[in-house]
Amino acid sequence: MEKPRPLWDNPLQFIFACISYAVGLGNVWRFPYLCQMYGGGGFLIPYLIMLIVEGMPLLYLELAVGQHMRQGSIGAWKIISPYLSGVGIASVVVSFFLSMYYNVINAWAFWYLFHSFQDPLPWASCPLNSNHTGYDEECGKTSSTQYFWYRNTLNISPSIEEYGSIQWEQAICLILAWLVVYLCILRGTESTGKVVYVTASLPYLVLIIYLIRGLTLHGAVNGLMYMFTPKLEQLANPKTWINAATQIFFSLGLGFGSLIAFASYNEPNNNCERHAIIISLINSSTSIFASIVTFSIYGFKATFNYENCLSKVILLLTNVFDLEEGALTADNLDSMKNYLTSTYPNQYAELLPQIKNCSLEAELDTAVQGTGLAFIVYSEAIKNMEVSQLYSVLYFIMLLMLGIGSMLGNTAAILTPLTDSKFLSTHLSKEVISGIVCFINCIVGLVFTMEAGNYWFDIFNDYAATISLLIVEQTVQFFFVFKNRFEKDLLLMLGHKPNWYWKIMWAFASPVLIISLFIFYLTDYIRTGTLQYQAWDATQGQLVTKDYPSYALAVIGLLVAASTMCIPIGALIIFIMKRLKKRNVPILE
Repeated sequence: MEKPRPLWDNPLQFIFACISYAVGLGNVWRFPYLCQMYGGGGFLIPYLIMLIVEGMPLLYLELAVGQHMRQGSIGAWKIISPYLSGVGIASVVVSFFLSMYYNVINAWAFWYLFHSFQDPLPWASCPLNSNHTGYDEECGKTSSTQYFWYRNTLNISPSIEEYGSIQWEQAICLILAWLVVYLCILRGTESTGKVVYVTASLPYLVLIIYLIRGLTLHGAVNGLMYMFTPKLEQLANPKTWINAATQIFFSLGLGFGSLIAFASYNEPNNNCERHAIIISLINSSTSIFASIVTFSIYGFKATFNYENCLSKVILLLTNVFDLEEGALTADNLDSMKNYLTSTYPNQYAELLPQIKNCSLEAELDTAVQGTGLAFIVYSEAIKNMEVSQLYSVLYFIMLLMLGIGSMLGNTAAILTPLTDSKFLSTHLSKEVISGIVCFINCIVGLVFTMEAGNYWFDIFNDYAATISLLIVEQTVQFFFVFKNRFEKDLLLMLGHKPNWYWKIMWAFASPVLIISLFIFYLTDYIRTGTLQYQAWDATQGQLVTKDYPSYALAVIGLLVAASTMCIPIGALIIFIMKRLKKRNVPILE
């Protein structure tokens, strides 16, 4: 007798699971960067438009598919049409790629968390050289936070071609991260449903604490003014709208199969329409809320660096020109520079290379995203706070909760189709299947703990789930436009048909938008030419641009093709099997 499908304990548990999955690291480290790059508060205009046109309709579709079909992505699309089974397989492949590298971020968060209990923080200052006569040469050319990230944490190689060895401290942290994920998914919804209450709610508590602390920091107002001052001229930039659309797309986790998997454990009459609206609004509100926190801290960091720069210039000029202490201040610095230039032209000209050009606007304009924001910028701000250990522990616990919450969704997208398989479920228990998936991902993930691992991390992060997901989601869109049965399915589930808003979005607006995104990515790829990456140069203490070697380009091509080719290949296999059946040729199922 077939076992009944597991269910969430209540609708709230399902909402928490979706929020825990959707509200991830992208809300904290990518959305603030996009605001910074594309018009500050003005970026909210295209962002909210894309939420209405793209985010809510696609989220509603995925939840409805999973809830009605009560299967993972592979089973759901196979029920809808055997020719679309490749769409589900593509989602699983993309989620598998994502899981391979995403948990490495949790390993880094564990690493920083363990080091956060030290006093002072290990990234607070540069280490001494081997002779104890000065600071380490590499650290002296950069900052202590960058040195701790690139040398102590990654021990990064000069290029992707120099693999190096596995960093065993990072490998142990990665194993720990996968062990935590395994324990969270061990019993499916029974265990995941309890964990999501923590992974979904704790980050908000930490963000509130950081908001209160951030708003009291010196210079926080500078960051907030920078964020909320709209630069409306950016609305004429096509990249502003493209990035708003892609941020909505990836922030909600559309196309990975995770939302279909979560929705498959709902009651058949659950109001997925209302939940789609709630989840998308909470996700976008969190992005804006996290940006307020980030820019208050960013303003503090920028102001601190700006005032520190001024202090060094004032000290230098005071000592060289033997000025009276207190005669030179931040307010009269420019006028005094003009005075010294005209009075001591030769002496000032010799000193000029040592005089830094201090600018608060330049500090605020320094745009950073991804690991650079999460592990360098935040670390630099934290080290200058009072009780820095406490805020460091809180911050990296928040990163862990966000990362683990996203991993629960990523693994659900893989495990749900596998556990739905009658062949696997009759031979292997759910715990064993989960263990095998986690073990394989952990072993493959060790690649990212090598000295060149961060370069491969960037490749997976940039190319494993970009164009391929757009194609997958486009297939979904066109199918639903022409599938008349879908309205009847929604009527059975919700008691009413979709209103005009959903119909217009599904039939016209969302498909047109996704086609536009796909065309943009292709043209941008062709225009870019040879793909490049940022490599760490220890001799300069900064990142330098290098071309990817041919084998790295081959891997990028395979990453994109591995998922997208599942759709036509899956349809072709079904077509061939049906033709053979018509000819009465026996086929092994």
